[in-house]
Amino acid sequence: MKQDSNERSPQERSTIERFLAGLNECIFLSKLGVADVQLVDYLSELMLRFVRTEALHRVRKPNGTPATEVFQMVVEADRRVGLARREVHRHIGDFTLFWSGMYPESLRRIKPDQSRDGFVDYCKQGKRAYQIAAQIEGGDDRPSSDLLMRLSEQFELCAYGLREVRREWEEGDSGNHLLVS
Repeated sequence: MKQDSNERSPQERSTIERFLAGLNECIFLSKLGVADVQLVDYLSELMLRFVRTEALHRVRKPNGTPATEVFQMVVEADRRVGLARREVHRHIGDFTLFWSGMYPESLRRIKPDQSRDGFVDYCKQGKRAYQIAAQIEGGDDRPSSDLLMRLSEQFELCAYGLREVRREWEEGDSGNHLLVS
């Protein structure tokens, strides 16, 4: 079984893991006052997972090609049952939250005549996906259904926090602005 990154000592965590965890903690705990450690840790792990682009497109269509649009992922979720359905809906929530938070400007450029995602409201779809995933029990139940429901209920706040994480990240190398608020 894969060890959760939060269960490892700081020395065992990679530099990028520590960086993302620290940045998320700074923004969510200090600046936004979100004292939900489990939620903040989940968002750090989400960002770490999506550093690898193949994680963005892990849902596959029946022909084996990646589902690259939310519309396609929803179709795939409807084809699944049980834990597989939970995982696809969780991924839809993660995918829509990541793009809504980290790169909202790219969503505004999606045109309905070029992609069916031009008709998709990422916020509504992400909230819905987390809610559906939260209702499906089973397996080791990780992440917990309670956490998935909180992600659904606090989707906008999480997206805003991720935008703030990106802004902090882009502001530069000095690091002084992270220490002084």
